[in-house]
Amino acid sequence: MIDTKLLEILACPACKGDVEYDTKNEKLVCVSCKRKYPVKDGIPIMLIDEAEMPSS
Repeated sequence: MIDTKLLEILACPACKGDVEYDTKNEKLVCVSCKRKYPVKDGIPIMLIDEAEMPSS
């Protein structure tokens, strides 16, 4: 689980949009561009190269 205060300040590094935590898949999902960033051992990996691109 991601700390809610941390979640409030995180932004997508690609588009600067807000992110939401997907608890089922343990990923941070950008509300704007839909990129999915992995969370490993409770630490968000906010690197564009690590993100899953949204499916078309």
